[in-house]
Amino acid sequence: MTDLSVFPITKKWPAQHPDRIQLYSLPTPNGVKVSIMLEESGLPYEPHLVSFETNDQLSPEFLSLNPNNKIPAIIDPQGPNGKPLPLFESGAILLYLADKSGQFLPADPALRYETIQWLMFQMGGIGPMFGQLGFFNKFAGKAYEDKRPRDRYVAESKRLLGVLNQRLAGRIWIMGDDYTIADIATLPWVRNLIGFYEAGDLVGIKDFPHVTRALDTFLARPSVAKGLQIPGNN
Repeated sequence: MTDLSVFPITKKWPAQHPDRIQLYSLPTPNGVKVSIMLEESGLPYEPHLVSFETNDQLSPEFLSLNPNNKIPAIIDPQGPNGKPLPLFESGAILLYLADKSGQFLPADPALRYETIQWLMFQMGGIGPMFGQLGFFNKFAGKAYEDKRPRDRYVAESKRLLGVLNQRLAGRIWIMGDDYTIADIATLPWVRNLIGFYEAGDLVGIKDFPHVTRALDTFLARPSVAKGLQIPGNN
């Protein structure tokens, strides 16, 4: 059996199944990217809840795995060359799990890089912009009398939705008929924008029918429905 005791994080979150991928996360848009990917791929894993309410992400144990104090993070006990691999950053984890499972990332080099291109589009654009819009629309930003910061993120979020809508026109998924890590990365953020952040009307989500159609198709997948709830509070 793999010994994960060399990783300090296992002192706070003991591994009951040390032979499985250890997932340290929370059901946020970035967190569910990885839980959905794990459910979709069928890779065995053990989830651990990192509670923001108790600042778990700032604990020495968590920082030993991710010094950037963000979820998600993983330890794969069977990493490259059979050695445990700790990894943080959701995009990097998606790429790793796609390679490990041989799923959701095209083998053809040109299509592989095209998929990675759209993954980076989410990481560099959709995630940061939707997150900032969420702050100004739902949280402390509501108190700001100056609405220019909020409106800046509204305009940029609309632009990004337009890019995504155009890409999905005539396609089932971002890469066409094939469901990939680009969809797994992107669509949880769309769901959060119009759900948790309550910004659907603000960005005019009805003006992006290909995006909402893809989101509905995504949410109908059983592995997505399960991954959105992981890790739970238990």
